[in-house]
Amino acid sequence: MKDERAATRPPGDGSLADTLTLEHMECIGKARLLIIDDDEMTCRVIHDALAHPDFDIRTVNQVAHIEETIRRQESLHLVILDFVLPGVQTEVVLAWIHQLHPAAEVIVITGYPTVEGAQTALRARVFDYITKPFQLAHLRRTVIKCLEARGVLRMTVEALRLAVGAAIRERRKTLDLTLAEMVRRTGISLGYLSQIELGKNSASIETLYKISLALGVRLHELFQSLQRP
Repeated sequence: MKDERAATRPPGDGSLADTLTLEHMECIGKARLLIIDDDEMTCRVIHDALAHPDFDIRTVNQVAHIEETIRRQESLHLVILDFVLPGVQTEVVLAWIHQLHPAAEVIVITGYPTVEGAQTALRARVFDYITKPFQLAHLRRTVIKCLEARGVLRMTVEALRLAVGAAIRERRKTLDLTLAEMVRRTGISLGYLSQIELGKNSASIETLYKISLALGVRLHELFQSLQRP
């Protein structure tokens, strides 16, 4: 696995899909994660890559302790599961997870991708099937997407301001509009528009409505641009 950790950049310095990181996210309560892999180092690397103040991350690398570990966890939100575990069938581990934590999502990682394995994962309704070697940044993005879909993870207020500003700026530049032209179209002051684009000021719904009209998009379309594929 290769980890390409770049310096944390706020949304707006590039594609939102690439720039939003765990540092830009917060949980409603605690997100409970379990990492299951027979390689202790892999468990440790993934644990460290997903470290977050709002995450409670547990790991298990001894096959004999997997069932016990799954049983004693409080309602899990996400399990990251190595698909090939010596001494136990993956279908059995997936059955334990679904029986004891029916609401938990599962992300499967494997160094031995096969059509049969992918079909098994599909039947088990896993959230994603990731093959090794993989970039830790890709795993982090997948975890963010998964926990967002569960309603457990969301952007911080600061990250949301930055993301909205970036979406407005990118749309304005696509239309070759200057800030001065936006002032004329919206009646909003130049300073305020600039602060919104830089993510330094929160815009009211009324202000965002004026901006969206000036950009030729509906208000909901402006927010849709914040969603990662």
